[in-house]
Amino acid sequence: MSPLDLLDVDSSLSAEERQIRAVVRQLVDDQVRPYVAGWYEEGRVPARELAREFGKLGLLGMHLTGYGCAGSSAVAYGLACLELEAGDSGIRSLVSVQGALAMYAIWRYGSAEQKQRWLPTMAAGETIGCFALTEPDHGSDPASMATRARRDGDDWVLHGTKMWITNATIADVAVIWARTDEGIRGFAVPTGTPGVTVREIRRKMSLRASVTGEISLDDVRLPASARLPEAVGLKAPLGCLTEARHGIVWGALGAARDCLETALEYAGSRTQFGRPLASFQLTQAKLADMAVEWSKGYLLALQLGRLADADRLRPDQVSVGKLNNVREALAIARQCRTILGANGVSGAYPVLRHANNLESVLTYEGTSEIHQLVIGQRLTGLSAFA
Repeated sequence: MSPLDLLDVDSSLSAEERQIRAVVRQLVDDQVRPYVAGWYEEGRVPARELAREFGKLGLLGMHLTGYGCAGSSAVAYGLACLELEAGDSGIRSLVSVQGALAMYAIWRYGSAEQKQRWLPTMAAGETIGCFALTEPDHGSDPASMATRARRDGDDWVLHGTKMWITNATIADVAVIWARTDEGIRGFAVPTGTPGVTVREIRRKMSLRASVTGEISLDDVRLPASARLPEAVGLKAPLGCLTEARHGIVWGALGAARDCLETALEYAGSRTQFGRPLASFQLTQAKLADMAVEWSKGYLLALQLGRLADADRLRPDQVSVGKLNNVREALAIARQCRTILGANGVSGAYPVLRHANNLESVLTYEGTSEIHQLVIGQRLTGLSAFA
């Protein structure tokens, strides 16, 4: 049993859930850990190659059913996200955006033809998708999006810009959200369509082992069949975000666990004043507090996963998980850095890389403030949104 499992939470997992976790952990140990520090430093990642490997194991859209998807439980999906993010947040983001955003949008809101066209190859990692909601001037307020889609005969014509889009530069299909005369609608847009231009965002200080881009739409003409027929209104993209946020609730724990395990090992082997760091009271106090917060986050994630598997999970409950677990994971990463001292800023150790990544996880797919307001509305019955 891991020393971090203070409350023996693992005993409540099924044998299948533990087996899935073990398989993903081994995959990360073999194909991510030996290379990810280099990917991060160089600002690149072999995303297409990784996607195909993930597809072989059924990790892409693993909680969806049909079309080559694994149909795993929400808890199993969460455990997979935890192990992936223990490698790097960017690796988990690749899987989350592919499965819980792009694939889920098509699976939930697409036509039978769209599902058959895209989902089998996306599940296999042969086709890459992205989810384009955020805009340069509209992040936390997607209802104010400026991207427009207008009818022109039987076609749709899209114009606008999307920003901070994970997988954008390698995507074969982009799920684009745009304002129409009938409200917000979603479109499955092949990225090779004339008028679609993708630019990679460079010089990031966070999520460097992840592909991020800007998508420009210059009068992109699409057939009527490109529109996701069941995606009506803002609730459609927000529903996709709820799916992805559930994975983040678990994933952030993976980054925190990797930091904690690194700090525990370091404190046990590093000698100062003739004694291991782990023998000092202040070091043990830090480790104890972090382990308690990690355990609470694990219990929270597991409860949300069980609710999801019972089809009882509410968006505000996911906000509780996202707010708490990412916030605490970032605090753990920063505290672990202090235990490692100057070595904590070295790329030879994963701690500051995780901390830098979690700075992005803290604000993407809903900032902490947005989730606080979601919870506040649930508590008071009053909306504080403008």
